[in-house]
Formats: sequence, C-alpha cells, structure tokens
Amino acid sequence: MKNLKYCLLFFSFFLVLSCSEDKCRGVDLVLTNGNIYTGDASAPKASTLGIIGKNIAFVTSDNLLYENCPNTEVIDLKQNTVFPGFSDAHAHLKGIGYREMTLNLQGINSLKETMEAIKAHVLKSKKGEWVIGRGWIEKVWPEKRFPTKRDLDQFSKENPVLIERADGHAVVVNSLALKLAGIDSDTPDPQGGFIEKDDKGDPTGLLVDRASYLVDKLIPKNSKEKDKEAFIKGLNKYASLGWTQIHVPGGDYQDIELLNEIKEEGNLIQRIYFMVSDGEPALKLLEDGPIIDPDHFLTIRSIKMYADGALGSRGAALIEKYHDYEGKGVLIFLESETKPKLEKALIKGIQIGTHAIGDLGNQTVLDWYEEAFKAVSDDNRRVISPRWRVEHSQIITPEDQQRFVELEVIPSMQPSHAIGDLHFAVDRLGMERIKNAYAWRDLIDRGLIIAGGSDAPVEIGDPRIEFYAAISRKDLTGYHSEGWNLDQRVTRQEALKMFTLWPAMASFQEDIRGTLEVGKLADISVFDKDLMTIPEEEIMSSKNVLTMIDGKIVYSEL
Repeated sequence: MKNLKYCLLFFSFFLVLSCSEDKCRGVDLVLTNGNIYTGDASAPKASTLGIIGKNIAFVTSDNLLYENCPNTEVIDLKQNTVFPGFSDAHAHLKGIGYREMTLNLQGINSLKETMEAIKAHVLKSKKGEWVIGRGWIEKVWPEKRFPTKRDLDQFSKENPVLIERADGHAVVVNSLALKLAGIDSDTPDPQGGFIEKDDKGDPTGLLVDRASYLVDKLIPKNSKEKDKEAFIKGLNKYASLGWTQIHVPGGDYQDIELLNEIKEEGNLIQRIYFMVSDGEPALKLLEDGPIIDPDHFLTIRSIKMYADGALGSRGAALIEKYHDYEGKGVLIFLESETKPKLEKALIKGIQIGTHAIGDLGNQTVLDWYEEAFKAVSDDNRRVISPRWRVEHSQIITPEDQQRFVELEVIPSMQPSHAIGDLHFAVDRLGMERIKNAYAWRDLIDRGLIIAGGSDAPVEIGDPRIEFYAAISRKDLTGYHSEGWNLDQRVTRQEALKMFTLWPAMASFQEDIRGTLEVGKLADISVFDKDLMTIPEEEIMSSKNVLTMIDGKIVYSEL
C-alpha cells in the first residue's frame, strides 16, 4: 500500500507538470520564493514546494511554475529559510504546559532570588496548601549549593513545599513536608534513590530520584481538566517555536486518552510519538501491543524505563565514584523486574527507550539489551531491528560507544544539556572522564545516528538553542570550560539531521517524514534567518515564522 501511495503521488506530480493548459491541477498549496533545505542529499536545495492534501507533491527551483494558479493557494516565503519539520526527540509535553501554569523557577540566577520567588508564592497560597515549583539549578547561583529545608522553613511553616531541580531527578522539601511524609533520621534510603542527611544524620530536605516518591504520593493529583489544559498549552508553545513532532518519554493511559480527545477536537497540532512509563502502563502496552495511528499524530509503540538519575544531582550511576563526591550515584531499575519486559517487548514489537546518564548506567542498559537480543531470536521478534534507544546517553566509555554500534542502539541526546552541564560536569567527573561525555562527534563517526531533543521542561525546549549547542558546544554567552572537548561539535548538516531525519528514523517514520521529498508528509519549519550559514552567535536572534503540519499552517508570522 505504501508503494502504491507513492506511485500515485509521483503520477499526480508528473501529471501536474505535463499539463500545459492547467499547471495548477490538483495542487492545493504552493510555497514559493524560499530558501529551502530539503534534507535530501540528491537535491539538497530548492525554492518552491507544492502540496496536495497533506503530502508534498513537488520540490523544485522554479519560482514561476505556479505564479498564476486561480484555485491554488500560493504563499510567498519572502526568501525565508525552510527546513523539514523539526522534531524534539525527548520532551515532556505535559510538563512544558505546566511550566506555563505553575511556579516556574527556571532562569533565576541566585538562591536568594529563588527563595524570594517561592516566598511570594507561599504568601499567596492558602494555609496547608501544597506549594510546588520547578526549574531551579544551583550551577548558575553565586551561592553554589543546593537549597535545604532550612532555606524554605523561614517562610513556609504552614505550607508543605516541594521544589524540583531542573533535571527532574531531585527535589528539596521543607520540614513540614518531611514530617507529613514521615521522613526522619531513621528513614532508610529507598531502592533507586537516597535521602541526603547532614553530619548529625538529619535529613537536609534533598531527596534524589526515587526518594522523592515518599513525598510525591502526598501531593494532590491534578485534575484531568488541568492535565488537558497543560497538554494544549504545551502543544501551542511548541508550534510557535517551530517544532512539528514531540517524542514524549513517559506517561500513562490517561494521558493517551486526553491526547486522543484533543486530536478528536482538532487541536493536536503536533505529532506525538508517545512512550508509556514503566510499571502498569508498560504492562498494558506489552499485553495489547503497539498503537500505530494511520494519521501519524499519536503513535504509541515504546516504553520509557530508567537506569539511573542525573549528573547534576549526583544520581547518575558511575563506574567509579564522583570526582567531587564520595558516592557513585544510583541504579534505579531492578534486574528481576526488567528482563522479562525486555524480552516480551521484542516479541510484541515494542521499542524500549531507557534513561541512562552515567557510564555505569549506560553500560548496564547495554548489558540488558544485549541479553534480551540474545534471548529472543529474529524468528520470534515482531520487528527484527527494534531500534531500541538510550535516552540522554551522556557519559559512555569508548568500549560501550562501540557496543551501541554493534547492538544498533540509538543514542537519544539533548545538546542543551551539554552547554548547561559544562558549568559543573568537569567537577563531577574530572578531566579524564569528561572526554567521554556528550560525545556527539565520536558517536556519529562510529556510524550512529543521534535523535536530538531538548528534555524540556528540564531545558527551555527551543530548537534554536539545541541547534546552536550542537554546532558550538558553548553556552549562550559563548563560554566553554577547560577540557570541554570542542572537537565533539557536529556540523550544521549533522545538526539538521539530529532534529529532522534522525528522530524520524528513531520513531520508524523515515519513509513519511524527516526530509522534504515527494510523497512525504508536509511538515515544515520556516525561520527568518538561514541557520545553516549565519554566524553561530546570530542563531538566537532568528525566529520561527511559520510552522506547518500535515499541509496545514498551525503557526504563522508571515
């Protein structure tokens, strides 16, 4: 059927071109006078693109071909730059929406100012009401330390407070929240997490990875209505930035239900590649099998698992101890719980994407993937090449980099993490291990593709930032630290693939999207500056001016 569809589209294309009396026959929309990067190596540049329905009908350098089309909409691109629709291969859509709706601590440049923002929110809250914030990150603060319960206790004795670090792997709570959760000096660390304690053995308020569950379970759940509002806000925000697809790493079947509602209402203006969370959602997907949307707006065929925590909060699992800390981080998942799921996933045709940041975390994931691949023969797999992923893939030994190649595992990486982490990663890892961190160049040179993402709301979620970070390996001020391995930068052509073709491949969709070619879906991102040629320091001054999905404009400033 797929081949038939392409044949019909090619036929319609040549019919249009050969009809001297009516060049416009069948064409719904033409974008002309543009600077188009197709992503197609055989024809990388064009100026005009035609669309029939939701598919690309032609891509050409002839600007005059459709200048007089009475029944065809023609958009003058005014020499703006067109790319295949950008895809964020790792972003938490609901969290992006809630960032717009709740206490956002992102971008605050000191502990003092962060506490002031929280205090102002507490003062507006009802007595006993939970105060939740997210986005703080101590690496940019002059105080250079994590917050503690004592910082929060100064103004929050009557309200439980939880503030989540930007990486989503650590929270700080006040004394009241600790009391409500029953956490004291005698509370043991849970599997896959730890409770930080001071020299006297008292909890400081910092809860890393699964230790946060002790408090999370007490927080009133958001309503379905609030969740739906958050999804819609996230969708609209991402359309305005130029994204056309989001790979959502984790969620439950209520999330899927809400996204289906939004789709039925005609408001799903991003393509969603959805990974269900480990636990009950995973078990259901393993039982029911993949859900492949024929419209390609909401596809569910993947499970998100966790190997370890984050580097910033020292939860990433390392082979050797941290350079600035006595611990080695934490491994979150249990072998006995995970191995049966991996084998069943191969049988059912389910993709696995596992969060792994530390070198031990990545090594453990590869070990378990390899064991599953050996346990389930090709004859017993629904998909012979399963395209399993490692989400983040931040610190990988050279030996394990090669195992990614041998096992055909896809690293899903977020360039903005590197330009944020450069302010503390050397302290965490030391000069020797930092050579193996965020090793984009090494991985690509070994023949791997990298599915590029942002991890928003951990990071901003802006394609300009991700593109800039990939090609520069510097923070937004132009700074890079000693030992930051600028030789791991990628070319602009590779950066473009990281956010177009390679996410399509990582979601089994390269036949329908990822490049601007005849027959593919008309997903397009248009910027007012040419990201492929302008100086890197000008990238952040560019802006998205048009986002098109399925041949329909979902955002425009043209």
